[in-house]
Amino acid sequence: MRAVDVIVKKRDGGELGEEEIRFLVQGYVGGDIPEYQVAAWLMAVFFRGMTGRETGILTREMIASGETLDLSGIGGPFVDKHSTGGVGDKVSLILAPLAASFGIRVPMMSGRSLGHTGGTLDKLEAIPGYGIARDAGEFRRVLRETGFVMAGQSGEMVPADRLLYALRDVTGTVESVPLITASILSKKFAEGARSFVFDVKCGSGAFMKNRGDAEALAESLIGAGRGLGRDVVCVVTDMDEPLGRMVGNFLEAEESALCLRGDTGGREDLMELTIRLGAWMLVLGGVSQGVEEARGLCLGMLSGGAPYRLFLKNIEAQGGDAGAFERAIGKRRAPLRVGLPSPASGYVAGIDAYSTGMAGVCLGAGRGKTGDPVFPDVGIVFHKKRGDAVSCGEGLCDIFARTEEAARLACARMEGAFRIAEAPPPPRSMIIKEYGTV
Repeated sequence: MRAVDVIVKKRDGGELGEEEIRFLVQGYVGGDIPEYQVAAWLMAVFFRGMTGRETGILTREMIASGETLDLSGIGGPFVDKHSTGGVGDKVSLILAPLAASFGIRVPMMSGRSLGHTGGTLDKLEAIPGYGIARDAGEFRRVLRETGFVMAGQSGEMVPADRLLYALRDVTGTVESVPLITASILSKKFAEGARSFVFDVKCGSGAFMKNRGDAEALAESLIGAGRGLGRDVVCVVTDMDEPLGRMVGNFLEAEESALCLRGDTGGREDLMELTIRLGAWMLVLGGVSQGVEEARGLCLGMLSGGAPYRLFLKNIEAQGGDAGAFERAIGKRRAPLRVGLPSPASGYVAGIDAYSTGMAGVCLGAGRGKTGDPVFPDVGIVFHKKRGDAVSCGEGLCDIFARTEEAARLACARMEGAFRIAEAPPPPRSMIIKEYGTV
């Protein structure tokens, strides 16, 4: 078998068989097929797509390329949530301890920021001393002790995804639905979860900019997940505007703690999404028979404070200092603070998520490319969100920067992000569409 023949077959719209896909994946991971040929194949897939059968085969071969976690001996159910990436999206930090408070085990493998989207691991590592779970033994220990664990992708786990994603990032093939599906599912299967809730973002701050593309990805995840024997729920959600009132690594960890402590005022968008995803996790975990009943259970659990206590316990279990984190809330900010005044009186009609995310990159809260450093103390705090009344000259947000140049670039981005109108905008729901196997 020759790689060029497989490339040509896909280029011409053919359906690849199991042996052909296995040959490509194993050859690339093993170093027998050069990067330029795999890049050509990725571009062919980007333009020609893959059938559901091909996507399932690719996912299985990526899983088989490395190690998988053995969670036997730890009582389930094992349910995880994954977001396709957004701006201000700190849902995982609230959702994991919430679900774990009901006895659900949440083995969560997360990623780092890339481009305008934030990364869960960067937010967690902004907590003093917090360490991402590094090996299977630590992963199992933390999961057993606290009910949830936060880990990154190791070199031994799904190496095919790590290599393919890096190549997709530099060849303009990131947005391919079958490639995204295989990437997401291969990591999730390797971590040991049995059921999944996927938050498929849709809007300016998402990889899927329009509803059609987002729904296509959701349907692909549902189909491939079902084909691999897992229960999957997909929720297509709004990412035209940043979530919550804070963007930045420590700021988002701080906002997560505030929400877990009950300080949810002005964070209705963040909490609506968190509660809905949490409700689906309870349904998949067998805690509740219906999503509306589960929603009430989530609200009740949050009001009791157990998820916040579990969040602090997880910080300690993963090597962090919970006391130092709590003392830093409201205080850990980059030294340069710049306020952004409103150019007119009226109402905030919207805040563009992509512009906000790029402002974060200018500050160093996100990465322009893999390997760029990120700073824990920079970011944006919103004083006004969508629907809020504002007077001319009143502060819209504060920007926290380390340098004058970073502040200037971020301010320019944020000036274009806010839309001020004479009348308040219509109500906005975070949930666009829900469907799955339950």
